[in-house]
Amino acid sequence: MNHSLKAKGKLHRNVWVASGTSFLTDVSSEMLLNVLPLFLANVLGVRFWAVGIIEGIAETTASVLKLYSGWLSDRIRTRKPLAVLGYAIAALAKPFYYIASSWPHVLAIRWADRVGKGVRTAPRDALLADSTPAERRGLAFGLHRAADTGGAVIGLLLTLWIVQQSQGAGVLLQEATFRKLVLWSLIPAFLGVVLLAVGARDLPIPTSTSTKGTPGMGLRGLGRGFTAFAACSVLFEIGNSADAFLVLRAQERGVSVVGLLWMLLAFNVVYTLVSTPAGFLADRVPRKWVVCGGWCIYALVYLGFALVNSSTQVTLLYMIYGVYHGLVAGAAKALVADLVPEELRGTAYGAYAAVVGLVSLPASVLAGVLWQGLGAWSGFGAAAPFWLGAVTALAATVLLFLTVPAEPVNSARV
Repeated sequence: MNHSLKAKGKLHRNVWVASGTSFLTDVSSEMLLNVLPLFLANVLGVRFWAVGIIEGIAETTASVLKLYSGWLSDRIRTRKPLAVLGYAIAALAKPFYYIASSWPHVLAIRWADRVGKGVRTAPRDALLADSTPAERRGLAFGLHRAADTGGAVIGLLLTLWIVQQSQGAGVLLQEATFRKLVLWSLIPAFLGVVLLAVGARDLPIPTSTSTKGTPGMGLRGLGRGFTAFAACSVLFEIGNSADAFLVLRAQERGVSVVGLLWMLLAFNVVYTLVSTPAGFLADRVPRKWVVCGGWCIYALVYLGFALVNSSTQVTLLYMIYGVYHGLVAGAAKALVADLVPEELRGTAYGAYAAVVGLVSLPASVLAGVLWQGLGAWSGFGAAAPFWLGAVTALAATVLLFLTVPAEPVNSARV
């Protein structure tokens, strides 16, 4: 680790620039993604299994690319160009939502957007880890997640204003409203790309023989602790279908479009407020304890969504869901950095995202089929995907507690 990074009381400029880029990108993304399942269901009239396919394919694509972009950033020993490229691809995909008229069109656009995410995420996370000493890594990732989610808050406020101006308090999303949101979302998307391109700078990455050769050789060097954490996360993700199903469940319980946006705003406020303190906590106690706590909260939230009866209950559960995200988002990424050699961080972040994200397609399709069925089969109903999520989350929590080291193997705590 570069000794210049250990200055007390300061975070490296890369942390602030990456956080700013994530803030702007999430302002843009949240203006679209939270209403996208409503656009599919209310405007295009697609069935829920198609929503699952769209989200699953999109996230699976991103996950596979994260593996190779992370590995490539280790091989070429540079992070910034890949991160900038990924943000640029996602920004260039967004204008096409304006002309989308069928669910395959939406699938293609989401696929391109997730290609960008796949290219940028692992190099960006590795750049954050490279830029931060171990004893402040939880704080750095927590701050980054807080900025990301703060962007979601602003994006949702803008969405609320546009929706209320365009269609009032209607239960169903109108096509003209969605098109207007697309146009507004382009401004912060492209500003985020410019900020990262101008403001971030690469840092030296240690050279190691373990980074030479094939991707498989790098993966074998990630260690048992990392493998155990990835396996636990895969089990968790089997029941973690796309958040689109939470939005559809809320609408099924009678929440209007404006009500959904206020609910999502409250979720993101909670997520933002929790992320930085949770990152600080993950620097003071074993990070796996923080992740275990977050997964337990997730299980309770999904149990609640299986049993929920009113829009008020849905809103309360979604706010608690923000606590889960705030606890886990930064702590999990800091834990990955603890468990692997420094020169393989890009590979590790890519591999972790890949093995977890490859479950996204079957998990999301399974959720849609369990809910609404397929063909002649009518499914088990709206509660079924959430029962599955609660059970797999609890099982993954127990496995994580038993198999992943309680203290980092690759860093010293203060």
